[in-house]
Amino acid sequence: MTKETLLTGKPWRGILTFMLPVFLGLLLQQFYNTADTIIVGNFSGEAALAAVGACSVLTMAFLALASGFSTGACVLIARLYGAGRTEQMRRQASSALIVMVGMGIAATAVGVLISRFALRYILDTPESLLDMADTYFKIYALGLVFQFGYNIVSAILRGVGDSKATLYFLLIASVLNVVLDVLFVYNFRMGVAGAAIATDIAQIGSCAAAFLYMMKKYPVFRWKWRAFTFELPLATLTLQRGFPMALQQLIVSVGFVFLQRAVNSYGEAMTASFTVAQKVETYMTLPASALMTTQSTYTAQNLGAGRPDRVITGAKHTVAISETISICILAAAYLFAEHIVALFRLGPEATGYCTAHIRCAAVCLISFASYFPLLGLFQGANNALYATFVATGALAVRVLSTYMLQEIPAIGYHMIWWNMLFGWGVGCLLTWVHFFRGKWRSAAVIQTGAGLA
Repeated sequence: MTKETLLTGKPWRGILTFMLPVFLGLLLQQFYNTADTIIVGNFSGEAALAAVGACSVLTMAFLALASGFSTGACVLIARLYGAGRTEQMRRQASSALIVMVGMGIAATAVGVLISRFALRYILDTPESLLDMADTYFKIYALGLVFQFGYNIVSAILRGVGDSKATLYFLLIASVLNVVLDVLFVYNFRMGVAGAAIATDIAQIGSCAAAFLYMMKKYPVFRWKWRAFTFELPLATLTLQRGFPMALQQLIVSVGFVFLQRAVNSYGEAMTASFTVAQKVETYMTLPASALMTTQSTYTAQNLGAGRPDRVITGAKHTVAISETISICILAAAYLFAEHIVALFRLGPEATGYCTAHIRCAAVCLISFASYFPLLGLFQGANNALYATFVATGALAVRVLSTYMLQEIPAIGYHMIWWNMLFGWGVGCLLTWVHFFRGKWRSAAVIQTGAGLA
């Protein structure tokens, strides 16, 4: 990917070129997460599968911090790259790296310390699953520092237009994770502990590959020891720009605490079903998520280059691409839902729940795909707080509708999945109203003491 691809030529072509490696990278990332679910479900049983699923909210929360703050750094790097300010970009990347690695070390310590308390008192994990869930998450948390390291390097590379790199790193992680899952869970019968160890080793592999690739391919990021500097104003800027994105994703994670509690109240079958359905739902939303990441970088680079006219055109092209893909996914997911669920070998009750959940998500996907990529535009235009507002509103509606409407006998547990219709509908409305009102344009001019314009 070159600078000219996002800054010149037809927007849809540059967006698709950048988006495809991002999408494939996310697909591989999700694949190795799903490998845990399939292998644990097949070789350790439904209870072990439910235990891994019970940790999903916690893993999402830490990923939100790693991904959110890294996305903020990506926007800063992209803006400087578009403006051709190489030296400041180099210093910004150096400070962002140090901040994120430090946060990763802290996250590892916190994750190990809060694991059992959070699972028992916050997520209300069933007692029968608590020990397995605690074992899984404590081991998983040991790899968080490498997750933070990988995310910040990938963000820097995306900022300079290299979206293909993450695909290579995640390919390494995916292969490692699947091979080690089979080895530890099936051959060594290590259960959930084996699945967590496999994930940690995969994280280490992708993080090491990312650092080596960046240092070798980009001389501007090939720091010598004295050139690898930490500048407080630039580090603060990374945190300021990343905070709205991290908050957005963290709110989603916290909101899922309440959804997970509602799920757990229906027993192990519903918990196992929700675990699988969430995995499949994530696959269905990956194209829109990849387009959001693409739109954020595209917007930041073009604004940095002084081309706001291309931002509007790019947004329209992005939404059109997103909706076209989502219609194809809707048809495939609705038709093959039962075959997809069969891969996880759930019991009859959980299978029924999961099939209905997946079909509902497929229908609601049209709404999600129409607005989610535009959140990337707001992020790239320094209007990330509104994206956070949208995410908060959408999730609040999902949680409230679940707890209020599940009390109606005719609806009951069906709200575990139909809450998407209400939440994503509100997100769609809030996003498009803001886009057409155009107030996000005024936030596109960044004024900071660090000199980023």
